[in-house]
Amino acid sequence: MTTHPSTAEKGAGPLLRAWREQRRISQLELALRADSSARHISFVETGRSRPSEEMVLRLAEHLDVPVRERNALLLAAGYAPRYPETPLDDPALGALREGIERLIGGYEPYPALVVDALYNVVAANRGVMTLVDGVGDALLEPPLNAMRLALHPQGLAPRIRNLRAWRGHLLEQMERQIALHRSEPLRALYEEVAAYPVPDADPADEPSEPVPYFALPLRIEHEGRTLSFVSSISTFNTPMDVTVAELAIETLLPADPATAKYLQTSLP
Repeated sequence: MTTHPSTAEKGAGPLLRAWREQRRISQLELALRADSSARHISFVETGRSRPSEEMVLRLAEHLDVPVRERNALLLAAGYAPRYPETPLDDPALGALREGIERLIGGYEPYPALVVDALYNVVAANRGVMTLVDGVGDALLEPPLNAMRLALHPQGLAPRIRNLRAWRGHLLEQMERQIALHRSEPLRALYEEVAAYPVPDADPADEPSEPVPYFALPLRIEHEGRTLSFVSSISTFNTPMDVTVAELAIETLLPADPATAKYLQTSLP
């Protein structure tokens, strides 16, 4: 989310109050967490007291403010941003890129990909590329977007056998991210993909016998077979860079023996 100059000129108080209210935390509770007082928190929020740089960062930590927004809070309070935003192709992130490539490559033959804060795909392994075979060319042009790819009528949506359930899962995931990051570009993406048409449910798309999945599966057709996956998402612990903080690694674990066997024999 970009902070407008008029907002920054008001200081960090209104921004901190907005984050506190969004997290549904009282001034007293925040004060106890941050080893401060409710009186001081009130003074900071109303602009009667200018918080120190350390206090801004401490409050941001206890309010679970995303790294990008912590920079905005620091700027609004009159301090320099603490966290850089290094382009992923910068030599400084060479070790990170190599580590990501090894990680998702080592996950093969199962699909794995890495996305940024707007779900643009920054890396993917051969398992993912196998699944997107046959998707419309326009959707495969950079930047490849995982949400558009999954939900667009010319993407994977027609092949997802439990599209309504999976679509609901993806939209809820985006809603949680919007609440966390308050990102207008992410909200615009959400509104776009939520407006894609959804075909009527086909009873044939449901398994004939109940399957004891341990999580909501992605059931997708591939070359005449229905493959089943469950998704796992990982992020970096205590990131010190905006770019790194907004990366997410998604892996698709086979949800049944038939899917695992097929993938183990499908990739050369």
